[in-house]
Amino acid sequence: QVQLVESGGGLVQPGGSLRLSCVASGLTFSRSVMRWYRQAPGKEREWVAGITSASVSTVYAESVKGRFTISRDNAKNTVYLQMNSLKPDGTAVYYCNAVQYWGQGTQVTVSS
Repeated sequence: QVQLVESGGGLVQPGGSLRLSCVASGLTFSRSVMRWYRQAPGKEREWVAGITSASVSTVYAESVKGRFTISRDNAKNTVYLQMNSLKPDGTAVYYCNAVQYWGQGTQVTVSS
């Protein structure tokens, strides 16, 4: 079956950086559009970034544009989210998504 496993979350100070990873299995990763979402406490899940199958195109939510970078390594079935200049409102559980499949999420906490 399809599995998406996120990692890399943690506690970081405002202005800091983290890199999230999501390893996929059970699907044709190289042909899959991959997306990152996040859900902050008490809020709905929101889309953060997406990347096409051959990394031809990347798109970002306005709230993270210029600070976050999505990338992928098809040889490793892995998609990444590099997060720089993190703000307290970046505190959320971050989820990897492919089609209708979701990972379990990884917690990111931005706090001093």
